[in-house]
Amino acid sequence: MSGDTHSTSDPTGRLFLNPLIGRREMLRRAANGFGAVALTALFNRHLSAALASGPDSSRHHPLAPTPPHAAPRARQIIFLFMEGAVSQVDSFDHKPMLAQYHGRDPREAIGKLEKTQFENIGKVLKSPWNFAQHGRSGLWVSDLFPHIARQADDLCVIRSMVSNFPEHTTANYFLHSGSGLQGRPSMGAWVTYGLGSCNDDLPGYVVLNGGQIPSGGLDNFGSGYLPATFQGSLLHAKGTPLANVVPNGESAAVQAVKRRLVTRLNRQGLAEAGHVDALEAAITNYELAARMQVTIPDLMDLTGESAATQRLYGLDHPYEHTRTYARECLLARRLIERGVRFVELTIPMVDGYNRWDAHGGLIKNHGDNARAVDQPIAGLLQDLKQRGMLDDTLVVWAGEFGRTPFAQGSDGRDHNEFGFTIWMAGGGIRGGMTYGETDDWGYRAVKDRVEIHDLHATMLHLLGLDHERLTYRFSGRDMRLTDVRGNVLREILA
Repeated sequence: MSGDTHSTSDPTGRLFLNPLIGRREMLRRAANGFGAVALTALFNRHLSAALASGPDSSRHHPLAPTPPHAAPRARQIIFLFMEGAVSQVDSFDHKPMLAQYHGRDPREAIGKLEKTQFENIGKVLKSPWNFAQHGRSGLWVSDLFPHIARQADDLCVIRSMVSNFPEHTTANYFLHSGSGLQGRPSMGAWVTYGLGSCNDDLPGYVVLNGGQIPSGGLDNFGSGYLPATFQGSLLHAKGTPLANVVPNGESAAVQAVKRRLVTRLNRQGLAEAGHVDALEAAITNYELAARMQVTIPDLMDLTGESAATQRLYGLDHPYEHTRTYARECLLARRLIERGVRFVELTIPMVDGYNRWDAHGGLIKNHGDNARAVDQPIAGLLQDLKQRGMLDDTLVVWAGEFGRTPFAQGSDGRDHNEFGFTIWMAGGGIRGGMTYGETDDWGYRAVKDRVEIHDLHATMLHLLGLDHERLTYRFSGRDMRLTDVRGNVLREILA
């Protein structure tokens, strides 16, 4: 090729070389084409998805059920979050040594103490509640939970949990998302991202709010860097469950015409914009919201439940907060029946913003909070079991950390992340057993130490998800709920 050639066409449209433009000019013009080729390659996956989906209603729904990695033992999870931290030595971890050394200096009785949140260290404090063995398994449960104790043979009590954080907000984030940082995807978001939902008319991840949003706020239930579709949807157990869930005074026919118009406009906008995650998520959420105007009122209406079922949960209990939590537990069962994948329950507003955070007044604090949740939780377990639903529903009861075996001041307990108790039931879990141990004081985990990442790995495993394969590309790396840790607790599996 000479230095003065360029390409043009003759009247027939055939190309031939024109000797008036040189090699450099030809390469300069062609470079734009090379860039376009590279750009097409980079965006090919998104472009193909957009073209394949198109504007019609058959496009892939982000919450459509997705096959798990392996055969699951559980289909859904109910997470009973005991925010504020239940004292393990007053509930499920019986420690007779506390009674023997009650009132003694813990530095002399226990030995070296870790730094506590408030550094107001009192004497060794025995439990004000009596412990007894329950069921064929002989599980130790205090009389703080008389109703749950009757379900002892369905419980797997893990007594060796540890956390990385001694403060409520960061510990709440850690329990929910596997990270102490704000803004990471919660475990409910990961579950719905991995499995989708089994109901097109309800969110895949629902949070039933009994009155207390946990320390750290709604980020405990957020989707973080996952698409917004997977974040938790908050429903209020009392009063109006969701803003604008009841249609206005217009006729159903007029509303249907409006919905069809909005649907057409949404599809047109999506077709023009292509694959835009924020836009697709917004459209999906608005479409779901429209369907929820029909499904939510029906969900929240408990009049169809038998009187015996309502009594079982405690809906007739004289204590207001028991009735609130009873409603939450019964709604959780109804959500699970309808195919919602992950349901979390927050606790009622007992005695103001008091939670299980017993820095003082241990007897009243734990007594009132236990009275609120004990019968409803036991009713939930019993109801699930008699309906044949407990086998494929995993129930998890947990707080963000535990409490010290010595007093804060005279009658409270400080935060303790070094050893605490949670329990699991149903969904492929061996019932009537304990796993792990703390020392003689219930202070530090000393056998089969369980980290939050292990808990998450086990929960995902029971759902048929491999925690190492459930990843999302973000900020240059494949992120996962368990970060780079986590072991499945195979000893507790049925």
